Amino acid sequence: MQDLELSVTICSWNTREDLRACLASLEAVRDEARFEVLVVDNASKDGSPDMVESAFPWVRLMRMNENLGFTKGHNTAIAARSAPHAFLLNSDTHVHPGALRAILDYHAANPQAGIVGPKLLNPDGSLQYSCRHFPNPIAALFRNTFFGKLFPANRFTRDYLMTDWDHSEVREVDWVSGAAFFASDDLIAKVGLFDPAFFMFCEDVDWCFRAWQGGFKVVYFPGSLITHAIGRSTDQVANKMIVRFHQSMLRFYRKNMLSNVPWILRPAAYCFAGAALSARAGLQIAKNWSDEAERRLRRFLRR
Repeated sequence: MQDLELSVTICSWNTREDLRACLASLEAVRDEARFEVLVVDNASKDGSPDMVESAFPWVRLMRMNENLGFTKGHNTAIAARSAPHAFLLNSDTHVHPGALRAILDYHAANPQAGIVGPKLLNPDGSLQYSCRHFPNPIAALFRNTFFGKLFPANRFTRDYLMTDWDHSEVREVDWVSGAAFFASDDLIAKVGLFDPAFFMFCEDVDWCFRAWQGGFKVVYFPGSLITHAIGRSTDQVANKMIVRFHQSMLRFYRKNMLSNVPWILRPAAYCFAGAALSARAGLQIAKNWSDEAERRLRRFLRR
C-alpha cells in the first residue's frame, strides 16, 4: 500500500445504481494509476453497501450508522486514506479514461496547486460550470430567483459562473466544485480537511478559500474529464436541501466575508444577508410546492 498515488473518496447516501456505475468507471481505469477507492456509506437504506461488498470487493467500504453528511463523510475517508493525495468524487459521477492519470501528472509538474478541479460534463455531454468566482450578494440576488428570470444574461451571474470563458484551458480560479476534485497531501497537512461545521454545501467553497489563504493555488484543469449527473442524493429531499444550502451560504458569508465589512455595519450586513437568503430559500420551496401541486392535479385529471 505504500506505493499508492491516490485515494479516491466517495460519500454515498441511497444512490446504489449511480454508485455502481461510478465504481464501474473506476474499475475500468485501474491500470492507469495506483489508486485505492474508499466509499463512506451514510447509513443508506437501498442496499448500497451490500452492492459494494458483492460487486466491488477491491473497494474499501466504510459503513456509517448515521448520515454524517457530505463533509464529515469525506473527512472520515480522507483521514483513513493510504495514499498521499485524495481525489474527492460524487457517487453520481463517471470517470473518463485518463482523468486520474492526467490530474496526477499535472500536480506533479505543478505542486503549488493544492486543489485541482477536472472539467465536468453533464450527462448529455454539455459543459457543467464547475469553477466559479467566490459568491457575492449581488450574484446571489440573480441566481435562481425572479430577478434571474427577468435578466437571464445579467453580468453578475455571468461573472460568478464564468460563462464568458469557454473552459478550454488551464486556469487559476477561486473555487471548484466538490463533485470531483484533487486535494494534495501538502494542502491536507497544512490547511486541514473540510470544515465540519458545514454539513453539506459550501464546504468546497470554504476549503478553496482556505487553500488560497494558506498559500496554495486552486486550478481548473480541463485535461481531466468527469461526467456528473448532479443532485442524485439531494433531489430525494429537495426542500430540506434548499434550507441546508442557504444555511451553509450564510455560514460561509459570516466566516469568510463579513470581516470585509466595516465593523459598525457588520450586524446590519449579517441580518440583511440572512433575510435575503431566507427569502430566496422560501421562494424556491414555494415553487417546489406549486410544481408538485400542479403535477398532482394533472395526474388526477388524467384518471
